[in-house]
Amino acid sequence: MSRNDEIATLLEEFADLLDAKGVEYKPRAYRRAAENIRDYPGAIEGLAAEGEDSVGEIDGVGDAISSKVVEYFETGEIEELTELREDLPVEMDALTAVEGIGPKSVGSLYEALGITTLDELEAAAEAGEIQEVSGFGAKTEQNILDNIDFAREAHERSLLGEARPYGDQIRAYLAAGDAVEECALGGSIRRWRPTIGDVDVLVGSTDAEAVVERFADWDELDRVIESGETKASAYADDVRVDLRVVDPSEFGAALQYFTGSKDHNVAVRNRAIERDLKVNEYGVFDVTGVEDDDQRAGELVASKSEEAVYDALGMEWVPPELRENRGEVAAAAAGSLPDLLAEGEVRGDIHTHTNWSDGGNTIAEMVEGVTDFGHDYLAVTDHATGPGMVGGVGVSDERLREQIPEIESVAAEADIDVFTGVEANIAADGTISVADDLLADLDVVVASPHAALDGDGTDRLVTAAEHPDVNVIGHPTGRYLNRREGLDVDIGRLAEAAAANDTALEINANPARLDLGGGAVKQAIEAGATIVINTDAHSPGNFELLRYGVHTARRGWAETDDVLNTRDAEGLREFLDG
Repeated sequence: MSRNDEIATLLEEFADLLDAKGVEYKPRAYRRAAENIRDYPGAIEGLAAEGEDSVGEIDGVGDAISSKVVEYFETGEIEELTELREDLPVEMDALTAVEGIGPKSVGSLYEALGITTLDELEAAAEAGEIQEVSGFGAKTEQNILDNIDFAREAHERSLLGEARPYGDQIRAYLAAGDAVEECALGGSIRRWRPTIGDVDVLVGSTDAEAVVERFADWDELDRVIESGETKASAYADDVRVDLRVVDPSEFGAALQYFTGSKDHNVAVRNRAIERDLKVNEYGVFDVTGVEDDDQRAGELVASKSEEAVYDALGMEWVPPELRENRGEVAAAAAGSLPDLLAEGEVRGDIHTHTNWSDGGNTIAEMVEGVTDFGHDYLAVTDHATGPGMVGGVGVSDERLREQIPEIESVAAEADIDVFTGVEANIAADGTISVADDLLADLDVVVASPHAALDGDGTDRLVTAAEHPDVNVIGHPTGRYLNRREGLDVDIGRLAEAAAANDTALEINANPARLDLGGGAVKQAIEAGATIVINTDAHSPGNFELLRYGVHTARRGWAETDDVLNTRDAEGLREFLDG
């Protein structure tokens, strides 16, 4: 694993602290550098070893930032960042998890009231002190009180996109060990939940001590917090990783048990009880006439594989994404589980951005990137102007008209199909921020909410879905995981409107969004809506985020035919023209 994310996170912290201190311009430069370093295909540590000039070859990384990257690898710290932390000793991530509180607000509250933590923020709000600070008020203070619990919970959970790479790495690392017979991720990360509490990894081995030792030696770990005979816990950055070692003969039962969810396991356990069986982490046991309450009491029926565990209960194997007690137990018993969408079936991306708006690459570079990724088509949908487009990144109608021939020129030389498009803004009343005659000239219109992202948004989104030239409702709730909850939406009503007007509802695969979520996807499909999975890519590296969208679709019981961009380019055109 490269250290690109580590450096990008440091630069983002740098930007937040500069913002909090009221520094102009620099924060944007640090955030752009962070994004480009995170997306850089090589290892930043390799460039740093060659010197500042090599680091500076990454787009958007100037001399000042290059020197800080090299300094970090040479000394283990960035002196200026350390000084900023000392000047502003705040829990930035936790405080900015409160909706409406950004880095500048954090700086103001620290200067006025000395607030550094969520607990101190809550206490100040309860005491009525926030509204007395210049630039704040009673409404902001009440907003803090309304959202503090959400922020506190969010701060305790990691985004799937942050934790999953560590899960994949630790699984591969452990699986390569001589003492390991089987290895798999478990818990919420195996179910691809959008946020997780920790990374659970399960190993089948007859030499637990060797596995625990290997786990503790993993280079990515910052510290081991617990180490026993058959389990251990540690932290990699801020992500907790929990290891459990079981006998290989019981691996399947343990994997089923530790994957969860709790509600799914309760439903499975109740089904077992109805059949005079007992299911737990050690296996499925026939307990007919057995009164002993020992976990392994009774005749062992199945334990080695998950398939055997479910089969013993008269069920199909249930894909992990479905294990949320949303009807999957009955469906598995009836043999009617869906044939879920697979990662390789998505054939294109129709929500992407270039440097015409806030993307980091040219149209040609994005087309090349998506071609290399293996897609058959791409739509360029740069941000239009409108509410929520901070910093002037939106493209005016006039500029969008100028962009059309540019896209067509690139398309003429491309090996894939390239569509013109826009991501327009949905105003609070449901109107679209781009002129109707221009919308009609574009191949793909994604309409998304970007501002006023609280309260009921159903009428607003339904109005947008009914617009004759809108093809996709992008990230419908506008949520940002661990940052804001987004709009309340009657998904059933929105889906009915979308289905009636040939408008697709998006799963935005960016791990910070995953919007729509799995439960909403299931509702939408049941109401007849078409789903589309897009990455909202702002650089070629973002196309790799597709898998998070696919597994979110699987959490919503999506099959291949439910998803628009499993169709070929001609099938997409038919939908867009329909």
